[in-house]
Amino acid sequence: MECKIRNEIGTIFISEEVMLRVVGYAALECYGIVAMSSKRATDGLVEWLGRENLAKGVQIRQVHTEGQADMLDVDLFVIVEYGVSIAEVCKTIVDIVRYKLESMTGIQVRKINVTVEGVRVAV
Repeated sequence: MECKIRNEIGTIFISEEVMLRVVGYAALECYGIVAMSSKRATDGLVEWLGRENLAKGVQIRQVHTEGQADMLDVDLFVIVEYGVSIAEVCKTIVDIVRYKLESMTGIQVRKINVTVEGVRVAV
């Protein structure tokens, strides 16, 4: 999936990989996030992802609406630190990811879903 932005100068094409990385890095900036995760659907195991595999912890879908520009739906899979307010961390993720994605790419975000796949307990 590739997003197109048209303006008076011409057309800008933004690849899906770029948008996935923008979302992943924005989410990791949030306090309380330990890592992105990838849920393997076959066995339900959660896999921790390093910075080189951020795109696997993010899914985006382009939404076509009549009379409006195309928008994105974003799904994030994260692991949080034990002891933080999960609700507040998720709210922060939504706010920061929406701001970063819209300001960096110019693409409007319709909704952001955050799935907490695990909690890391410090030893």
